[in-house]
Amino acid sequence: MNSRPEQILIKRIYDPPAADDGWRVLVDRLWPRGVAKENAEIDEWAKDLSPSPELRKWYSHAPNKWPEFSRLYRNELKTKSEQLTHLIERCPKRTLTLLYAAKDTAHCHARVLQNELKNIRQT
Repeated sequence: MNSRPEQILIKRIYDPPAADDGWRVLVDRLWPRGVAKENAEIDEWAKDLSPSPELRKWYSHAPNKWPEFSRLYRNELKTKSEQLTHLIERCPKRTLTLLYAAKDTAHCHARVLQNELKNIRQT
């Protein structure tokens, strides 16, 4: 893999876009409430990289389930190496920003995805 992003950031879709966001990718399975598609300013919607519906429902944004959710989600991502590689290669020498809707920024799937992408980028 020769083309890699300079950095991989996470950001709420409700936060205003910034010039240094680079390639903006929505990583939620469901479209975020209150965001018009024509105003979203996203470059890609990678809903297949979000947690499975079953995992998302089980987790239900309960912080006490975070360690187990993270482990299970990482296991799901292991089966999606082609999609992960695609994202890495879409952003040569620029920023990749993963967009999500969750209010809890410390316990959101985008953080797990960000770490997995950083691990791939380093290999």
